Amino acid sequence: MIQSIFQFGQRLPEYDIPVLNERVVRASAGILFFFAIVSFMNAWLTGNFQLTRVFVVSFLVDFTIRIFVNPRFAPSLILGQLAVRNQQPEWVGAPQKRFAWAIGFVLALTMLYLVVLNNVIGPINLIVCSTCLILMFFETAFGICIGCKVYNLFNKEKAQLCPGGVCEIPSAQMPSTTLVQIVIVAAFLLTIAAIAQWVYSTAPKRQAELSRLSVAEPGAPVDPAEVERCKVPDFAKALGHEEKWKLHNNCK
Repeated sequence: MIQSIFQFGQRLPEYDIPVLNERVVRASAGILFFFAIVSFMNAWLTGNFQLTRVFVVSFLVDFTIRIFVNPRFAPSLILGQLAVRNQQPEWVGAPQKRFAWAIGFVLALTMLYLVVLNNVIGPINLIVCSTCLILMFFETAFGICIGCKVYNLFNKEKAQLCPGGVCEIPSAQMPSTTLVQIVIVAAFLLTIAAIAQWVYSTAPKRQAELSRLSVAEPGAPVDPAEVERCKVPDFAKALGHEEKWKLHNNCK
């Protein structure tokens, strides 16, 4: 019974290594990415890191369970399993996933020390959060496990049973992107850039109007609540985004 609880991955007779259901893993990554981006943007736009602290602790607990106990008991993976319960499982190798999740675990420990325990606000938090978001986004959106690719750099036994069969398919057989397709994408991006420039150039000058209306007349009373609301947080100053923060919060 102890062995069935504390184990990593499932043992199936048709595979020589423990495996995990890739569909569940991707669903779990999508769930975590959603809450991560919400907490990240809340901190970025409002300067309030309370939601980020809650997410960091939740993330760390989830990864502690999936790495050191059993992935099938991790809350996010349970929710992911419920989300894809009617889909055909896609079995992938568990060893490389454990290595990739260990990277996420280290990042979560870093954020726990910086943000939760010591309330450190600065560029290092942005780097760590951005790294976590990129890893989770690539996992859920493209099925690309960046940590699994790093796994091959540190292990003599290369990863097996990779998502999409990329470990088994010869590179010569993989579909390539043609020059015409690259030109289409480049033309699309240039068109969008031109449209964006036109949209911004013709947008109403709402910020200028707000600034003009917010100028206090001589002798007019100053609202202390408004002054407190428009106080630029230390993290925005540390990142050099003081003016951007004021713009987002309609402050002069």
